[in-house]
Amino acid sequence: MPGAFRNILITKPSALGDIVLALPALTALHKSFPDARISWLVRPEFAPLLENHPHLAEVIVFDRKFLGKAWYHPRAFGALVSLIAKLRQSRFDVAFDFQGLLRTAILAWLSGCKRRFGMANAREFAAIFYTDKIPPDPNNRHLVDYYIRMIRAAGASELSVEFVFPQDTEAANSVANLLADHGVARDKYAVLVPGSAQPDKCWPIERFATLAEKISSQLGLPIVAAGTASESPLIETLKQKARVPVMNLAGRTSLRELIALLRAARLVVSNDTGPGHIAAAMGTPLVLMFSWSNPARIAPYGRTECMVANEPYSRGHKIKSTDPEHDIRAITVEQVWQKVCEQLGT
Repeated sequence: MPGAFRNILITKPSALGDIVLALPALTALHKSFPDARISWLVRPEFAPLLENHPHLAEVIVFDRKFLGKAWYHPRAFGALVSLIAKLRQSRFDVAFDFQGLLRTAILAWLSGCKRRFGMANAREFAAIFYTDKIPPDPNNRHLVDYYIRMIRAAGASELSVEFVFPQDTEAANSVANLLADHGVARDKYAVLVPGSAQPDKCWPIERFATLAEKISSQLGLPIVAAGTASESPLIETLKQKARVPVMNLAGRTSLRELIALLRAARLVVSNDTGPGHIAAAMGTPLVLMFSWSNPARIAPYGRTECMVANEPYSRGHKIKSTDPEHDIRAITVEQVWQKVCEQLGT
């Protein structure tokens, strides 16, 4: 019933793509409980994704790496005590742990809120700390639907799936100026995301180079490569192998600027990593490649035509596959190029 909850806590500190998949639950909670104050616990590097979100009252920063030193570092211990005190002072009456790990379940419990919703199959025995354990649906494996099912169990009634991102005109203008400095129009370029925090999710860089050549020569789109600063050497390798110009923006955009870059792109081709999921949620023409991660759980929601994966719906409920058929190297340039042409209607 709308109004039943007045102070809501979401614990979903990471990772970037997973936070994106939880955004529809935030908007559904806001629509279902319009008078409620909603706070989100998140790691500092991902906080810009949520700052100034129209459906969020507060971003609570959870510096996991620093707080993990609390058992021997006095300042870290003090910061952990302060975080717990803040959570308790906020007087949350319900918490949704979308992370499903022991540390986030404990933080929800330490907040003092009386109702704590989480996944019945959460890892690390986290479910011990939930008052309401929501089982998975054997017929529907996608995480977006799981999160929606969790809030529905709490009484949410407005359950349509909608991805809402904060608008940032300053970031959009900054990206447009950066592109213009390299002679690239603000809405006529392709973004490649060749990196990932997990190397076994990375499509071979030689294939990205071949794809870049095809996109440039046959579609006439300049190539922009995005990623973290640590991925800049990988993109430099891409530049060396591709026989077309590649603009290396690795580490040169803030998270808000990265969102603006992906929003305005004519095309995005990405490994299964955060920027790819951002592009998927914003409706940008996209090709998203999956390897061992189960696509049935995290594929672009409502946009399965963007996905390239071998046997995407025959992996059961497993999070990770060890089948060699699902290795990222099993995906060919021809498969990805066909998806590119389908996405652009060429």
